[in-house]
Amino acid sequence: MKAAVVTDFSKPMAIQEREIPRPDVQQVLVRMEASGLCHTDIHAAAGDWPVKPKPPFVPGHEGIGIVEAKGERVDHVEIGDRVAIAWLGQACGHCDHCVSGWETLCLKQENSGYSVDGSFSEYAIAHGDYVVKVPAGIDPLDAAPLTCAGVTTYKAVKVSGAAPGKRALISGIGGLGHLALQYARIAGAETIAVDVTDEKLQLARDLGADHVIDARTQDVVEETHKVGGADVAIGLAVSNASFQAAYGSLRRGGTLVLVALPAEGKLELPVFETVLEGKRVIGSIVGTREDLAEVFHLHALGRTRVIREQRALDQVNESIADILAGRVAARIVFDFVGRRAEH
Repeated sequence: MKAAVVTDFSKPMAIQEREIPRPDVQQVLVRMEASGLCHTDIHAAAGDWPVKPKPPFVPGHEGIGIVEAKGERVDHVEIGDRVAIAWLGQACGHCDHCVSGWETLCLKQENSGYSVDGSFSEYAIAHGDYVVKVPAGIDPLDAAPLTCAGVTTYKAVKVSGAAPGKRALISGIGGLGHLALQYARIAGAETIAVDVTDEKLQLARDLGADHVIDARTQDVVEETHKVGGADVAIGLAVSNASFQAAYGSLRRGGTLVLVALPAEGKLELPVFETVLEGKRVIGSIVGTREDLAEVFHLHALGRTRVIREQRALDQVNESIADILAGRVAARIVFDFVGRRAEH
């Protein structure tokens, strides 16, 4: 099989031929149809974060494909099922986080494309209990971004408290942000979209944002407070300055949810203001298997639209360069089957 492999943090990914792996008793072998390119994959390939993966490894955690083989202890899915391979490769299933519905906080978790090989390959191995079935009728090229960008922003909007009568600021309208905007609208919130490119600002308008702020020419804090301030701000832009602006945009009692992970991410908090105005700052890391099932259900109902472009796995390094240069409208998806037009 063909796979994109990180061999060294200082080198581009290599396209290699590898043996097709065999699943153990708790695993499934998935023939990949599509896999999204997440900014986390870019951080992984560069070794940006304090806890680093160990080369050689295969990135990818937005994988969609068909189960071709499974171990004898797998009864959650059957051969022929379409499934998603998400960031949460597996967790212990027994700790207080796992049993209370916060499996994504498990200290013993394995992460697809980071601590274990992921979905940038024609075949991938995954834990049978942690793949999620993809409902019939969902295009695999849509399902791929929903598996991380979708479930991550869905969870962030969920924990933020966005609701009818609330005002939600979405900072960064890209692969994650265009979905966060839609989930905030589904939750009933008035929405404010912030970005720094004409294409993404227009995308926000097309997706129904109530207010659009161009951070290149407008003061985000000032413009947000002109409409009453944000009850909720979702930080999705990979920029410390954007975090600071999102915090400053909060009204009293507001909540900032941090999602993006810049390599040197920092946020300075004014303690007096935070306490006196009752503001909250929380982190949100992806979502659970149940959250992903809900994301797929919403998409199957026609409530969300995935903006993406498809490419071949051979274009992985070019694709990373395009994302870092801001040349991609939303999500890049590697298409392993070679069908369907851009969407």
